[in-house]
Amino acid sequence: MVELHVPVMEKEVLHYLDCRPDGVYVDATLGDGGHAEAILRKLSQEGRLIGIDWDEAALERAESRLKDYGNRLIPVHADYTKLEEVLEETGYRLVDGILIDLGASTLQLMDAERGFSFHTEGDLDMRMDRRRSLTAEDIVNRYSAEQLTEIFFRFGEERFSRRIAARIVREREQKEPIKSSRALAEIVKAAVPARYRRHGGHPARRVFQALRLAVNHELENISTLMPQALNCLAPGGRLSVIAYHSLEDRLIKHYFRVKSGHCSCPPNMPCLCREKAELKVLTNKAIRPSEDEIKSNPRARSARMRAAEKIKKQKEGE
Repeated sequence: MVELHVPVMEKEVLHYLDCRPDGVYVDATLGDGGHAEAILRKLSQEGRLIGIDWDEAALERAESRLKDYGNRLIPVHADYTKLEEVLEETGYRLVDGILIDLGASTLQLMDAERGFSFHTEGDLDMRMDRRRSLTAEDIVNRYSAEQLTEIFFRFGEERFSRRIAARIVREREQKEPIKSSRALAEIVKAAVPARYRRHGGHPARRVFQALRLAVNHELENISTLMPQALNCLAPGGRLSVIAYHSLEDRLIKHYFRVKSGHCSCPPNMPCLCREKAELKVLTNKAIRPSEDEIKSNPRARSARMRAAEKIKKQKEGE
């Protein structure tokens, strides 16, 4: 029997979404349905949850898990960067809350065929949406050493990016194309100086993270998604975002900072930033999982959540 996905910071998510029984909510990264189930338990028959996922296999698992909630769940196979389009098609232009969980699900990581994990033997795929053409294998075997270095450094913050990229290029030219996750992990391990392999986890972790982000355009997708999420929130609606590494969290923090009216005007200039604010930030700093949660669900360790509320604008004369 497959173990059900355990949602990260479930209590915190529900607290900041503050779900109304008859409200309309969006889980923009439905995954295996853990957070969605927690939200659906809060909804009455009049409430709705629109669950979006670009991974068809994950969507099917979530639908099976949540079948008892009937038409309260509206599942949609789509890229979350199409949020406004999805809501137009479902007939809910404005919603009361949006959850975005940017992590890959446990079952995705465990699926050897997907190639996400450096611990298992599988094809170097890493596509969340298999309708897309670019795979990790394409990047590893076709990109130049300079391009690989840029990907590993930018998306993985890997200090040995240049050494690893050079080793990959040498291996693929002298031997054969690199096609499996295990083969790539061993190449990365060999490229990292021995004294740095003894701590900080597997030496291929950052490279695999970087490839996943590059294949799925995940950082670019965040920048595309956030303005849409703001546009789709009803006044007073809540937005909660869970990130799993500093690059994602930095983007979310910056967006919330700008949209909450943080002043960036030059000194001695008139400032209208506060008047233009669209969000009220609800989390002064990122919320982290408790030690108890980390013990029971180690994958939650790197999670950090930020939440904000769309400001209700006063009408003139009020």
